Amino acid sequence: MRKLLVVLLALGLMFPAIAMAEDKAANTAKEFVVYLDKNARDNHYIPSGWMGDYGDIKMNDQAADNPHNGATSIQFIYSAKKSQNQGWAGVYWQNPANNWGNKKGGFDLTGMTKLTFWARGAKGGEIIQKIMVGGIKGTYPDSAEVEMGPIELTDSWKQYTVNLVGKDISYLNGAFGWTTTADLNPEGATFYIDDVRFEADSALKPETKKQQAMPFYVYADRSSIANHFIPSGWMGDYGDIKYDGSSKEDAYLGDTCIKIMYSGKATQGARWAGIFWQNPANNWGGIDAGFDLSKAIKLTFWARGAKGGERIEEFKVGGIMGEFSDSDSANIGPVILNKEWTQYTIDLKGKDMSYIIGGFCWSANVDNNPEGFTFYLDEIKFE
Repeated sequence: MRKLLVVLLALGLMFPAIAMAEDKAANTAKEFVVYLDKNARDNHYIPSGWMGDYGDIKMNDQAADNPHNGATSIQFIYSAKKSQNQGWAGVYWQNPANNWGNKKGGFDLTGMTKLTFWARGAKGGEIIQKIMVGGIKGTYPDSAEVEMGPIELTDSWKQYTVNLVGKDISYLNGAFGWTTTADLNPEGATFYIDDVRFEADSALKPETKKQQAMPFYVYADRSSIANHFIPSGWMGDYGDIKYDGSSKEDAYLGDTCIKIMYSGKATQGARWAGIFWQNPANNWGGIDAGFDLSKAIKLTFWARGAKGGERIEEFKVGGIMGEFSDSDSANIGPVILNKEWTQYTIDLKGKDMSYIIGGFCWSANVDNNPEGFTFYLDEIKFE
């Protein structure tokens, strides 16, 4: 009996040691695999976190059509039909499946300095809006949030790298993810992903935030890879707003423009409404993702009213507050719109544009627009 107790005690001490060794395995390894091949023993994480217009996504995780390596790759077909009326869709690789931070399941990937993956489009020209590492919130949040993109795919396999030097990746439940939008892929997109892995590269240097070259677009055209910032920050009576980022009603330049309809019904009781273009979507200062636009001396845009006489109280750059606040703000207004396309300018001379999350904003109120209005925007850019 005494021998049995000794054995049980030894096993009890050994199991935690084994578990600890598994938890720290990523710390000493040269790589940590997200996806290699269908049912590969080295695979970690599951592509379970379907987001946005999830009904627009079809996934084949054993596509045998020209994989980059091994027998299979993962094929995604995005229809851009806006099944859930979101205008975007994406997938997160999580551990365990469907873990949005409500369970403890992330891996400690300390020691890894980059994530690499291979991707190709079925035709070429398909655009992935962004690639994410980390970023899942909840009771057990990821310790880091890193993004890269947009990426325009070719029809040949190409390797892409997300720099993780200096990032706290001691707990990652959301190891890898992608999003794209209907505006960037109006006809949908089919693309393939393969060989996704974290790697330890001691020669890799930290990525520094660079000054963006001018012009720097907020909106050029519905499917332009030059677009930055997302019209996600709906404010006030957000239920009074309808947004169409691919209107073909007399665009100023290119194929499309932005059409905004404001009903003035005070749906949320605020009696005003507006939209902030943010990076990334819905970032009210909680995510470190500002662009360095120090070279900009102005923001210009073209606008017109459906009838003329529509009053916009304010057009604005910057001004988002939070843990990671915009470095400055500038605005014009009120502006009475013409029926014809007219260019407007927000002067940025003397402003600190070194860190901008809120790239562009408009707001209006029901008191000055009791019947609501429809207006159009195009060619929004920093210069």
